[in-house]
Parts: sequence; C-alpha cells; structure tokens
Amino acid sequence: MSGFLQIVIGGLSQGGVFAAVALGFSLVYRVTGVVNLSQGAFCVLGAMAMYYFQVVFGWPTPIAAFAAIVSVVAFGLLVGVSTFVPAVSTLPVSSTLVLTAGLLTFLEGVALIVWGNQPYALPPFSGEAPVVFGALRIPTQGLWLAGGTVAMIAALWRLVYRTSLGRALQACAENATAARLMGIDTKRMMLISFGLAAAIGATSGLLVAPITSLQFDSGSFFTTSGFIAVAIGGMGSFAGSVIGGLTLGVAEQLAAYYVSSLFANTLALLLLLAMLLWRPNGLFSSGPARRVDVRSEAPVHRAVIRLPDGRMIGLALALVIGLGVMPLLPLPNGVLPSLAISMILFIAVLGLDVLMGWAGQVSLGQAGFMAIGGYTAAILATTYDWSPLAGVAAGVALALVCALLLSLVTGKLRGHYLALATLTFGLLVDSLTVGLIDLTGGPSGLVGIPSFGVAGFDFDTPASMYWLALALAAIFVVLLEGGMRSKFGRDLQAVRTDQLAAAALGVNVGRVKTTALCISSALASLSGSLYAFNFHFLSPEMVATPRSFEMIAMLVLGGEGTLVGGLFGALALTLLPTLVQGLALYKTMAEGALLVGTFLLLPEGLFGRFVLAIARWGKAGSMAQGKLPT
Repeated sequence: MSGFLQIVIGGLSQGGVFAAVALGFSLVYRVTGVVNLSQGAFCVLGAMAMYYFQVVFGWPTPIAAFAAIVSVVAFGLLVGVSTFVPAVSTLPVSSTLVLTAGLLTFLEGVALIVWGNQPYALPPFSGEAPVVFGALRIPTQGLWLAGGTVAMIAALWRLVYRTSLGRALQACAENATAARLMGIDTKRMMLISFGLAAAIGATSGLLVAPITSLQFDSGSFFTTSGFIAVAIGGMGSFAGSVIGGLTLGVAEQLAAYYVSSLFANTLALLLLLAMLLWRPNGLFSSGPARRVDVRSEAPVHRAVIRLPDGRMIGLALALVIGLGVMPLLPLPNGVLPSLAISMILFIAVLGLDVLMGWAGQVSLGQAGFMAIGGYTAAILATTYDWSPLAGVAAGVALALVCALLLSLVTGKLRGHYLALATLTFGLLVDSLTVGLIDLTGGPSGLVGIPSFGVAGFDFDTPASMYWLALALAAIFVVLLEGGMRSKFGRDLQAVRTDQLAAAALGVNVGRVKTTALCISSALASLSGSLYAFNFHFLSPEMVATPRSFEMIAMLVLGGEGTLVGGLFGALALTLLPTLVQGLALYKTMAEGALLVGTFLLLPEGLFGRFVLAIARWGKAGSMAQGKLPT
C-alpha cells in the first residue's frame, strides 16, 4: 500500500507541473479564445534564467527567482505585443493557433542560442533531504511545487474575480466585441493575459527545474502535457486545469510502474483520444467558455495569387526543367543531398496543403504519417526482405487505415479540438516508435535500410533520389491541380469557407474532410518511405512532431492553397542551413520566426510574392486573384 501511495505522490508532483502550465493555457484562452502553444517555452526560459542568476551570478534563491520571472515576463510582453496581439486582432483562430506553434519553435531556438543544447538542473530550494511520513518520502521540492501551484491559483482567482482588471479580462472572455464597445482596451487585455501566462510558465519552470533537468526543447513537452491537461479538465476552467493536470500526472506514473515506462505516455494519449470522443469540451466545461464572437464565425479570407492558366503551365514547365537540370550543375558540397531531402519533404507538404490550404483543417500530426510510412517500408525491407516498392505500398495502405480511424475522432471536431486530436495522433506515433524497441529499434533507430529500387534500378545516389522525388512531385501536382478544378476541389473550398453553409448546399462535409485527410496521409507516408530509403537509417526524432511544425512552416512560407507554394518553403528551409553552415545554430529560431513573420507580413507566401513580381516585370496579361478563406 505504501508503494502505491508513493507512486501517487510522485504522480501528484508531476501533475502539479502539468496543472501549472495548464493554468497559463486557460488564462489566455479565457481572454482571447486562442490556445497558446508557446506556453511551455516560458517554463524553459524561466528555469534557465533562474539557473543563470542563481548558479552563475550566485544570487540568493528568492532574488534569483524574482529576477528570472521578471525577465521572462518582460521578454514575453515584447513577444506578445509584436506577434501574439496583432495575430489575435487580425487572423482567424486557426491561423493564430499555428502562429503560436511558430512562437514555440522560435522561443526554443532562442534558448538554444543562449544556453546551448546541454541539460540544466537547479539545486533544490530546501536541500536534498525529503520529508518523511512513516513509510512515505516526499521531496521537499515537491512541496514547493504544490505550494507554488496553490499560490498561483489563489492569485489568479483573486485577480479575475476581485479586481477591476479581472472584470475587464472577464468581459473580453465573455465577448470581445461587446467589451470593445464598452470602452475596454481589448488589445491591452490580450497582452496582459499573455504576460500573466508567461509569469505562470516561468514560475512553473523554476519550481520544477530542481526535480528534473531541462533542455532548450523541453518546452514542447510542457506544452503538450499542459495542452492535454487543460483538454481533460476543460478549456478556460482554472479548476479543470488543475484537476486535469493532476489526473494526467498520476495516470502516467501508475502506467509507468504497472505497465511500462516506455508506454506511459502512450496510455495517457489514448486516454486523451477517448476523452475527445466522449466529452471533447473536457470534464468541467458544460458548454462553450465564450459567447460566439463575430471574429470567430465570420469567414476570413487571404488572397491566393495565381497566374492565368496558360502562364501557370509555362511557369510549371520552367520550374520542372530548371529543377531537373540542377544535379548537372557544379553545386557546392552538401547542396545536392539537401535538394533531394527538400523534394522528398515537399511531397509531404503537398499533402498538407490539400488538408490545410484547401480543406482548412488544421493538422499538427503530419509527421506521424511520415513515421508510419517510413517505418513500415523500412521494417518490411530490412526484416522481411520485401521489395522497397511493396514496402512503400504497405506503408501507404497502413497510413490510409490510420487516417480513416483518425477521421472517426476528428470528424466532428473543429478549431483547437481538431488541432489537439491531430497533435495527439502525432505524439502517439512518436511514443510507439520509441517504445516498440524490438520492431523499430527504439531511440537508436533502424539501420541497414536498403536503397529504393524498381525493376532492377536502384536510386542509390542523391541525384537519382532527387530526380525520383521530383518526378513524383510533378505527377502529384498535375493530378491535384486537375482535382482542384473539379467538383471535389470546389467542395474543399466550400468546406474551408463555411462547413454549415457547405452542408446546406448539399456537400457531404464528412466525406470531403476524410478524403482530404486520406490524400494528405498517403503523400506523407510516401514521403516518409523515401526519407528512410534515402538515409538508409530512420530514428524517431527524424519523423517526430517537431517535423510537423517544420512542414507547416514550409507550407505557410511558400503559400497555402497553391500546391506548388510548399516547394518554395521546403527549398528555403532545407537549403539555407546547408548553404550557410554558420546559420545551423539559428535554424530552429529561424523556422519559428519565418512562420510567425509570414503570417503577419507575407500572407501570400513566397510563391504569391514571386507571381506578383513576374506580373510587374512582364507588364502584360491580367493576373487572376482568387480568394480562399483562412
């Protein structure tokens, strides 16, 4: 019995961290209606700032903690006023959600540049000796964490329900448009909520750092865990956030002890998927936390810049010819392999464009389908001596099955719930690739994967793999371009514009969304298979969830809803670190900054800007400019 209680105590300590992060999620969501995926990054920044002040400068713990929190809040306010608030004010909720994913990547990149990739840990506030109650041993830092969480809850409750500022925040949470008409500065309230969330994140980070070591990319873990906790408890509910976090922590600890530590996260993710099916609003949300706002329901449009059909065909031919001769040119070292990688990734980005750019369905789990295709083809080729082509076909088939199953969960979900479901799927695949050691090789990965070959010809050089990926990408672009001009393409645009209106017009919304997901999953699976055959090696981090965020950055940077725009983004984000080796350290930060900056400053993407430049230079012909909702 004491052993069970000790496990529960460990789970409550871990759950306290999740609960604290979830509080930040709830606060921002209550005021803005946006799930802030960058929340976990502030935990890492707070812990590392605390390490800097306490260990490097030698400041006393209280002063170091205060300085760390103030520093992170100041930085958070700067980020909020320059990115988050303008995004909430001008972009639809789905785009703002993806933008906060870019902020997470950007902040992790900042941490990598400042503190490097080594792990950091803080000394416990009250020493190493635990508090002993009979057979139970409670780490003193766990008590600090519990006390800090309770203090944050009490402070938030008093702020929201007992101050004029809190009443203004509640008014924005209830209806931002009405609050604005009443004279409340809604942008200021958004910034305050973001700053308070940064303070909560920083406090959580410095409280948990003595318990576990943190690295620059630990923010993704905290974001994911806090997101799951607040989804279980209920978006916008402070009590639900705490209970959801504690429940998640205890469930993971029990699963790690009684099942396997490798599958503890897997079981927690399965629990979340079940929750989405049973009660998507969470345990403590009886209905929507906010009234329907005009901004949330009105279609929001972003221009998709296109050339007339004749010029588009000419441009496409020029691109194919130009890209086709690239391997024949005297290229710098490392450029040709990077070109092959960018073309392989473009195939997956192309599928993501169908789902996000045309159907308007936010997906944070595209890399999960890459992992399914890559591991299936690699395992069948290395362990069972299947031909690479048969392995690729099996991977695509398995990805389609998974897509159909996922559509059962996501069919009726929209907004952040849909994003949560796809993120959960991607994380579930990540967990399985790490946990199934006998099958996937676990963290060490699979080695000895052969080259892709068809009819006795092996694509065993960067040039041959590049030409193969280019040919496949060109074929898929042509096929999809024709499909987008058909009734199916019009149905996709109708679903993206307004699902209720599309259904009223006779569009089978569920079937259209499922078809888009299947197309996206099949192309991602193919891309993952080629990725494995290209490297002759596949490990979990190569196709993990951060890869999904990278592909979203490629799509947004290149241009959504254009099919070929993702190619520009894939080439830019893959080639730049290769061409300028000194920028490798800045790659993570640059990806996040490009994603955020593109949403705010370059809504048409690189492809749209390229087309506009051609139109200006040519000074002839009319440019067709359509409108697609975002």
